[in-house]
Amino acid sequence: MTTIGALGALAVATATLGAGGAAARTEPPTVGGGSGIVIDQHTTCTLTTVGHDSAGRLVGLTAGHCGEPGAAVSTEADPDYGVVGRFVRTNHELDYAVIEFAPDRITPSTRVGNLSIADIGAPTYFPTVVCKKGRTTGDTCGVTWGDIGGPSDRTWTQLCVLEGDSGAPIVSGATLVGMVNAYYGVGCFGPEVGTDIHAILADLNAGSEVGAGFQPN
Repeated sequence: MTTIGALGALAVATATLGAGGAAARTEPPTVGGGSGIVIDQHTTCTLTTVGHDSAGRLVGLTAGHCGEPGAAVSTEADPDYGVVGRFVRTNHELDYAVIEFAPDRITPSTRVGNLSIADIGAPTYFPTVVCKKGRTTGDTCGVTWGDIGGPSDRTWTQLCVLEGDSGAPIVSGATLVGMVNAYYGVGCFGPEVGTDIHAILADLNAGSEVGAGFQPN
């Protein structure tokens, strides 16, 4: 299995330097599921979704291999705006992470480009077609194959994913059903491996840490 995040540790110096001399924006960047994020000014991944937890904190989800607690997050669309949040929780077993955003540093959105997230739904099974939005390969769709044959929290789809798409939201219509974590074999040819969003939320809700009671909004 090829782990997208390990391969997706892309340097973003070129993108940052390319904005040299540009006036820093004063409006907080709009961020939502499908937005590209930069971790510690080095690694690029994709935000799964953004919303609030039961304590009212502004939080987001992404793949766990994208960063460890304390890692700084900026937006790929506007890296010069600076740090907008930090990783506060990472689960390597389910391969997801929680980012806590500073409320005044982003404008949260349930729609990024053509992808909208209206709610969270049950896992999908063959032959349901699902779609994703990743910072590398953009909007692509493919059939769901089903469980990997092991834990039911992992699923196969035929989505095209490459380095940097880690954490991309997987949706059925406007319902969030999972996140992109890895792929087998060759990117965009081998099946994508994702984590069921219900498994992630169940783990979040098992405790009282940041992210418990998360809802996209």
